[in-house]
Amino acid sequence: MTPESFTALVRGRLIVSCQASQGHPLRDTAALTRSARAAVAGGAAAIRCGGVGGIPDVTAIAAAVNVPVIGLTKDGTDGVFITPTVAAVRAVAGVGAEVVAADATFRPRPDGLPLAASIAAVHDAGALFMADVATLEEGVAAAEAGADIVATTLAGYTGPGPIPDGPDLDLVHALRDRLPDALIIAEGRYHFPATAAAAIEAGATSVVVGTAITDPQWITSRFAAALTPG
Repeated sequence: MTPESFTALVRGRLIVSCQASQGHPLRDTAALTRSARAAVAGGAAAIRCGGVGGIPDVTAIAAAVNVPVIGLTKDGTDGVFITPTVAAVRAVAGVGAEVVAADATFRPRPDGLPLAASIAAVHDAGALFMADVATLEEGVAAAEAGADIVATTLAGYTGPGPIPDGPDLDLVHALRDRLPDALIIAEGRYHFPATAAAAIEAGATSVVVGTAITDPQWITSRFAAALTPG
């Protein structure tokens, strides 16, 4: 798959993230595979998956859906933990993911290698590289290093302040201004259809939504809280 063909498939459309953390009731590869199939039936243009489920989740979902899969692994919860090493990106690319997502922030990587090494490994495997960034400067640097896709996945998560409630639409605007021809994906706290649509208006090529679609525990808690007497 080329950046152009991937762009043609996802432009102006929804990407759904099907992941579940350890201890979550849906932390099961088979359950998440069914979730991915349901998302595709509902109109998802691509699926982002893996996370703590790692290679088994990516393998199963890639085999079960007929849309591109953005695969990743998660190793720990601190620092660079999204597909954090060259070995990790190679593993994800090797099981059917058309796109490999990885942390592309300026924080040190566990294997001590530069981001460019992970990008090269993904390209060598015939896949595309999705750079998960937190800032404009990181997005520009990732694009200059050869990333095919720049995503706002980590905006608000690298400190030092608290995590915002809503998405970082300003970062989407800024990335589009600096990278007018880039494939930019908005991700991170898109909890309502209106904010997803706003991201496209801000210049995003596509939008990733996860929790608000694929986490019934989180969705139920929002409704339950709204009905609880004050």
